[in-house]
Amino acid sequence: MKRKIAAITTSRADYSHLYWPLRDLSIHPAIDLRILACGSHVSPEFGHTVEQIELDRLPIASRIECLLSSDTDIGMAKTIGIATLGLAEVLGEMRPDLVLLIGDRYELMAPACVALALRIPIAHIEGGEITEGAIDDTVRNAITKMSHIHFTATALARQRVIAMGEDEKRVHWCGAPSLDHLNRQRLRTRDELERTLGLDLAQRSILVAYHPVTIMRDTLQEVDSLFKALDALPDQMLFSYPNADAGSRALRERTKLFVAGRKNARMWVNLDPVTYWSLLKCMDLFVGNSSSGIMETPAFAVPTVNVGRRQKGRERARNIIDAEPATESILGKIQIAKSVSFRESLDDVQNPYGNGTASRKIVEVLTTAPISPEILLKHRRC
Repeated sequence: MKRKIAAITTSRADYSHLYWPLRDLSIHPAIDLRILACGSHVSPEFGHTVEQIELDRLPIASRIECLLSSDTDIGMAKTIGIATLGLAEVLGEMRPDLVLLIGDRYELMAPACVALALRIPIAHIEGGEITEGAIDDTVRNAITKMSHIHFTATALARQRVIAMGEDEKRVHWCGAPSLDHLNRQRLRTRDELERTLGLDLAQRSILVAYHPVTIMRDTLQEVDSLFKALDALPDQMLFSYPNADAGSRALRERTKLFVAGRKNARMWVNLDPVTYWSLLKCMDLFVGNSSSGIMETPAFAVPTVNVGRRQKGRERARNIIDAEPATESILGKIQIAKSVSFRESLDDVQNPYGNGTASRKIVEVLTTAPISPEILLKHRRC
């Protein structure tokens, strides 16, 4: 009998990280992979990115509409409830041997709770990290305690998961699977990007990826300072879409106004992983508060200015400079990041999130780890 694994993906961001584990599981002879696409994947407002999964010819078992067209924390809370109802029906009928989750998005509380109630073991990727400025931090820790097999992106994250009382034999350090794109796909050249995206990358270019700070009651409290700083710069500005969080709609409108007022600014609803990675490689600077700025920019030694509190506590490489959410601080740190001396200092930068071999380790464990009713038992160590 093949091992049936239900993998949950809710957005372009987690799909980029999950792509290679899903690809490898889908062709493994011992695995029956069932992908459940929900959240912003099936939302026209966020580009209906389920189509990218279809283009990649991965097996979508179910599309679960659950994301409210909202811009509030109440909408976020209701989305969790709707997702719980939809996933209870799907997973209750499917009864997989294992549910695979990645990351820390709030909507992942739904599949974790459903799997717990249905006594389905959970494998979780990227637990043990710290992001003090987002509710993701609490969500991540909650899912860790609800999970039975763990894959961490760093050695320190593994130690944190073990310190939470998880059996060290079930906690595997594998690196961040998004980095596998570097080893396993050909990135687009600068010329190809310029043709397909209509850009002039001879200009100094900044990739901006900024999301609402969900731990704050006003999730956009830092935004005015950020846009004032960006408005003072002559560089080409390339924006990625914010996550589906409270305040994201207002943030999108603010970004659209900024882009409309500049000839050298663009925003994309979605870029496929290869295009995004290729663009990142060509950037002179990364600015924002996205996990991509922490986990992925070191792969290309791209100078990065991390703004505000959202990623506070997360491990980081030497290419990352933290800025307070004040215009003067952001501009000052950008000037440091642009300097020739800083760029030259990054020649041998090391990425704590791995070297692009995570998928192999994840698939090895998922195909060989014993899964029986006993896996649901967690023995306290003290």
